[in-house]
Amino acid sequence: MKNMMRATLCIALLVLAALQISHAAVITNVSVPVNIPVFIPCAAGGTGELVVLSGDLHVLVRFTRSKSGGVHAAAHFQPQGISGVGQTTGEKYQATGVTQDEFNARIGVEETFVNNFRIIGQASGNNFLIHEDFHITINANGRVTAFVDNFSVDCR
Repeated sequence: MKNMMRATLCIALLVLAALQISHAAVITNVSVPVNIPVFIPCAAGGTGELVVLSGDLHVLVRFTRSKSGGVHAAAHFQPQGISGVGQTTGEKYQATGVTQDEFNARIGVEETFVNNFRIIGQASGNNFLIHEDFHITINANGRVTAFVDNFSVDCR
């Protein structure tokens, strides 16, 4: 899912750079139907189970290009009514969370990506939590001056 979101943002950036838009614009504001299988390792008493999640994913992409050459892009992804049923236990799961990606460039580049995706089950101990904080700053000389990538997957 993370790669799909980053690819969407990159495509939007390339299209906009070609169009040379010089003002703020909402590029995409849609709900996309999803149907994704997810293995929940902590479900079914720790043996795990497959859950097929379906519903809508809200996608909002914004782009701003300043007259001085600066570029700002932002993407926001949020589940809307995404749910599924465990293939082994029959328990219901709800998907919640938000993913945001911010990109700034002029002389140098800065990107911050934050992902919080939760699959919440009815029973105790079968909540599946995914979290990532990613940040990179590249100065005008092409040198990475800041880099953070904290990724965690947790069952509770």
